[in-house]
Amino acid sequence: MDRRVFKTVGLVAILRFPPYLACQPLAAIAKIFRPGHDGRHSIREPNLSSKTIEEPARQIPLYGEYEVAVLGGGPAGIAAAVAAARAARRTLLIERYGFLGGMGTAAGVTNFCGLHANVHGEMHRVVQGVASDLLARIDRLGGLNAPHLVLGKIFAQAYDTPAYKIAADDLLAAHKVDILFHALGAGVVMQDDRRINVLMVETKAGRQAVRAGIFIDCSGDGDLAAWAGAPFEVGDNNGSMLYPSMMFRLNGIDPERAGEAWRSIPALMEKAEAAGTHRFPRKAAIVRPQRHGIEWRVNFTQLAREDGTAVNGLEPDDLTRGEIDGRHQAIQAFEFLRTVPGFENSYIVDLPPQLGIRETRRVVGGYMLSGDDVLGCASFEDSIGVNGWPMEQHVAGNVIFKFPPIPESRGFNELPYRMLVPEGVDNLLMAGRCASMTHDGQSAARVSGACFAMGEAAGAAAALALSGNTIPRDIAPEKLQQALQHHGAFIGRDQSVPAGL
Repeated sequence: MDRRVFKTVGLVAILRFPPYLACQPLAAIAKIFRPGHDGRHSIREPNLSSKTIEEPARQIPLYGEYEVAVLGGGPAGIAAAVAAARAARRTLLIERYGFLGGMGTAAGVTNFCGLHANVHGEMHRVVQGVASDLLARIDRLGGLNAPHLVLGKIFAQAYDTPAYKIAADDLLAAHKVDILFHALGAGVVMQDDRRINVLMVETKAGRQAVRAGIFIDCSGDGDLAAWAGAPFEVGDNNGSMLYPSMMFRLNGIDPERAGEAWRSIPALMEKAEAAGTHRFPRKAAIVRPQRHGIEWRVNFTQLAREDGTAVNGLEPDDLTRGEIDGRHQAIQAFEFLRTVPGFENSYIVDLPPQLGIRETRRVVGGYMLSGDDVLGCASFEDSIGVNGWPMEQHVAGNVIFKFPPIPESRGFNELPYRMLVPEGVDNLLMAGRCASMTHDGQSAARVSGACFAMGEAAGAAAALALSGNTIPRDIAPEKLQQALQHHGAFIGRDQSVPAGL
């Protein structure tokens, strides 16, 4: 392309012009050249009906060069960054918000699911390793609840969001992980068809580039993998995804009067709907106390498009509608809860920064974990961790849980390393809810417990690939398994099930 200099008052702007301007005289160019809204100069397209704008080429500052770059600071990203850094690999964790935790903090989940499994009728915490270190740090801050029973079959564990944020900061600092907050992934530049050169991020300082030897996609939405050209699926491939929710927290509850209100609330909801005083977007409402009994977390909501299908977390207009509708549904749920004994004087203390997204892209890897694998407690030769959470299908108007046989089964499935390795891209791994799973398999293994396990394995695998001067796809799974076990992870196989909760 031609490069020309266009002089303005007190300013010389050097631009790279698109092909259709390359042969135009400067007088003609001046008519379509104007200041942009951000103070820079930009090209105005001559075709006002065009649906696209050609952005002038520009030089992007290189933020840094790393051995491992992780996109996304949820459970998978936290564990991946720690595992890579503890293997002495220079590691950067990139996060769009100013804090870590993913949906657990940004969407107000305040609850770890999938850390435990119902093993032949007994509860065990089967996710260990990095997760154990993080939980211990949260507990030292006084922010960890005792595990509580869900549906009489499985444990979950609530936490205080501020303690989670602080503990995650401390954990990464202890392992000398570099963190870049307030940085939104924006694209990649490929070295060739199969290798990523740099990841582009948008920051308050403008667009910047991060170069790394190996990238790990823990974005939840599979953004990095999609930009790099890895194949992916969305939802059930027929237009349906797991429905998002808007969580919120209440304060001012009378713990004695509320008692075990989570047991009575479903019946009260049915009565209210029958009387016509309230309507609810879904059944299976979640109302449980936090660390202190005056504060409870609430999830009554389900966000849909006008046609009734799930809000799509990849579409900006859908996300906008979902945020507004979610807050509206939260207020409606709150108005109902004020009629429940113990909740009369309660108030909303927190609406989270974003909608809780459960499913968008699922990147296709060497193996796709299925619903049958979950229900059949599958084993894999290349197992890198386990998932003890059941299938949790957020369908229109309801939440359907499907468990392995209890107490007949061991209650957990193994997670194969192949589900972390995408097809078509050589220096990329993925972990978390965008890993290689079917729609049904993802309904179980998308939760935080499995995400911790996948993330730790991805970070350790990246370090092994770098040390062996190979690509992640070609590392020896048994070496990865040994590295994970050395750091306290439970991967299933022939290991004894961890004792305790």
